[in-house]
Amino acid sequence: MNSNTFRLAALAVAAGPVALLAAVPAHAAPATPTTGGEGRASAVVLRTGLDVSLLNKSVQVPLKVTLNEVQAPASAGKTALSVNVDGVEGGAPVSVLRADVATANATVDEHRAEGHTNVAKARIHVPGLPVLSLIEVEKVTSKAVCEVGRKPVAESNVLGHVAVLGKKVILSAGGPTRVAVPGVGEVSLDLSKTVTTERTAAATALQLKVSVNPLNLNVAEVEGEVTLAEATCETPKGPKTPEKPGATDGGATDGGATDGGATDGGSTDGGGDTGGDGGTSGGDVKTQTGSDTGTAPTGANLAETGGSSTTPYIAGGAALLLAVGAGATVLARRRAGSQG
Repeated sequence: MNSNTFRLAALAVAAGPVALLAAVPAHAAPATPTTGGEGRASAVVLRTGLDVSLLNKSVQVPLKVTLNEVQAPASAGKTALSVNVDGVEGGAPVSVLRADVATANATVDEHRAEGHTNVAKARIHVPGLPVLSLIEVEKVTSKAVCEVGRKPVAESNVLGHVAVLGKKVILSAGGPTRVAVPGVGEVSLDLSKTVTTERTAAATALQLKVSVNPLNLNVAEVEGEVTLAEATCETPKGPKTPEKPGATDGGATDGGATDGGATDGGSTDGGGDTGGDGGTSGGDVKTQTGSDTGTAPTGANLAETGGSSTTPYIAGGAALLLAVGAGATVLARRRAGSQG
């Protein structure tokens, strides 16, 4: 065999593995954990749902206002709320709430949702009673926490003195506290209401049912509800379990396609032994994905027993390598015979 023939055969053998490597498709990277259903949280310093009846008209003016109402993720820190009520107090703004501190915060991540409200030295007014406070409180807080894997928690605290329509009162957790002032009206207070379920929590520091008749500043009656310091939450569903990546090393990679007779079978003994050796080595290759319902096929169906999508490429590359090697060998023998 001359040097040119030897180089041709060597190049053919070297080109085979390169073609096989180029034919293998890339696999996707493993999936990373992602956030499941997001939780929820909210907080509000003050919410009113009042109806104001006017003296000179048989109408009711709704007074529905809020201060520092936030949904997660958010925070607010205003300390005063003034509104204009048509036909009341000569058109001047009504100061509904003033406080030294009035904050609301709501946060959520994949593990925890929390709402938190803090109010200090607060005074609430309603139309028709510009001087007399509906209620005064020293400090109230509400907190709702919903954490993955734990029971939701709701808590409220009323600290220091509380005065309703100018009268100091002692609140009871056993039920509503009623305060009546002759010539002014009546207020019913619920102290520290909390509710929890399997995934939610809600806390309200004070909830007032108001029915006053000031008969002043064109106001005949004010009725409705006032909520002070409320917080709610809903537990997140937590992070999802990461998906398992698909099989990357199928059984056909090291099976009979590469070593099953391409080098020794075709070039030395011809095609007669190739199928026999390939079938023997291929019989031990089993599918690595899906159900294993029987023995692996042999002979011509050897390429179908792999557990990866790369099997057709590898089998095709092996066949190409076999053909190139056989051709180079035949060419070399012919040239050697002609030279002899």
